[in-house]
Amino acid sequence: MRHEKAGRLLELARLLASTAEGLTLDEIAERLGVGRRTAERMRDAVREVFPQLEEVEDPPTRRFRIPAGLDGLFQAPTAEELAALAIAAESFAGQGATARAAALRSLEQKVLSATRAAARRRLAPDLEALLQAETIAVQAGPRPFEDETVLAAVREALKAASTLAFRYDGGSQPGRVREVAPYGILFGRANYLVAAEGAGRPRNWRLDRIRDVAATGRPARRDPAFSLQDYADESFGIYQDDTHDVVLRIKPASAEGALRWRFHSDQTLDRQADGSVIVRFRASGMRELAWHLFTWGDQVEVLAPAVLKQTLIEQIELARRAHATASGAPAA
Repeated sequence: MRHEKAGRLLELARLLASTAEGLTLDEIAERLGVGRRTAERMRDAVREVFPQLEEVEDPPTRRFRIPAGLDGLFQAPTAEELAALAIAAESFAGQGATARAAALRSLEQKVLSATRAAARRRLAPDLEALLQAETIAVQAGPRPFEDETVLAAVREALKAASTLAFRYDGGSQPGRVREVAPYGILFGRANYLVAAEGAGRPRNWRLDRIRDVAATGRPARRDPAFSLQDYADESFGIYQDDTHDVVLRIKPASAEGALRWRFHSDQTLDRQADGSVIVRFRASGMRELAWHLFTWGDQVEVLAPAVLKQTLIEQIELARRAHATASGAPAA
């Protein structure tokens, strides 16, 4: 128990050393999953070990931080942490996300180079064992486009709050030069820039259709109320179109799987008396949702909306026609 308490105090010290603004007592309690009184006691205990702990006035409250960071003695990584970092890099590389894979590998090298030699020697056997024993199963799907030059230009514009100019090989006028206010990047089965052109609303621009890209240095006018996470949550997957209230019924035979499944970030799951599960969420992207529902076979029933039912029927009919024609049988 004493070792556990010491670990929790070190966890708090790391939190306070990793933030420039500092954390309030309520934020400490939330991060550590404890009550406010416990957070106060932990803060006081950390102050005894790290007297450089600062209090920053932020009316009507106070924030706490360790501005100079922690000595490397307290920051040695574990074999599990390094293995997770290496496996995540391999996973990105396997998906075609070469830029993010390279960033994680660079971070891994920096962490190891900052770790004391004695600690590295102790970690080596356990790290090698974990890397040999853990891997990620390859899943079928598209390899997202991820060009470091394009990503670097987009990120430069985002950090500088600058507009972004590029030639776009898509839309109604392929090859036309666009100047947009960038809001962020959506990573997924395909990667998209979220940006607004002129006075329009933010929309998706495929990164693999962007070329000759550069930050202009001109200020980007962006809606301060826009949330990239909320924008992403509106859609099932990546496609953005009309938003619908989705209601699915998962049959009793697959109910346990449904209770552990994440259909959408805002979903609700209700177990029914007959053992089935009702799934509710609000989203756009009905075609991509229909594609996903095919993986559930006959275990899912679409209760709403009608457009999702129709999309499922259309996709089934397209597949039937393609395969009937390919096999030599006449299409109806």
